[in-house]
Amino acid sequence: MALDDFLLEADDKMGKTEQVIVKEFAGVRTGKASPALVENIMVEVYGSQMRIRELAGITTPEPRTLSIQPWDAGSLHPIEKAILKSNLGLTPSIQGKVIRLFFPELSEERRQEFVKIVRKMAEEGRVAIRHVRRDTMDQFKKHGHDSGITEDDVKHAEKELQKLTDDYIAKIDAHVASKEKEIMTV
Repeated sequence: MALDDFLLEADDKMGKTEQVIVKEFAGVRTGKASPALVENIMVEVYGSQMRIRELAGITTPEPRTLSIQPWDAGSLHPIEKAILKSNLGLTPSIQGKVIRLFFPELSEERRQEFVKIVRKMAEEGRVAIRHVRRDTMDQFKKHGHDSGITEDDVKHAEKELQKLTDDYIAKIDAHVASKEKEIMTV
């Protein structure tokens, strides 16, 4: 396997890590309602675990309200139970065949807690990216003595890998800054 292949694989893994972090950030509550907050909550229905997005339509009729309309009325109460267990700090309200979630205004203290959560998620992402870098460096060392690969090639590949790592960490930092701004905006 050529050194470029290892770099491409590392780039792919780091890109996936960035995507995971962005999805996790979407689940962190800001001042407004977002379907991403509840769509991945697991609900026990039909003898198995399913996500809310697989069981219902999720809409935001107003900036501080989420409306969840199950396709099967029998899954209304299991969805309500799952939301209560999810630690979102929201109390679902059943109105006919629809579940409504009302988002109260966030206090300054609560906003700070969300910022801490986002920073912790971001650090986990940075660590994951550094693990990819370390694993790829190990691959370079392991295959650096293969035929046709010079020491200069290995050094160049290591520099490229470090540049790639720095780029992805900078992307995560940009996502964190954006999410912090979104959370702190009143």
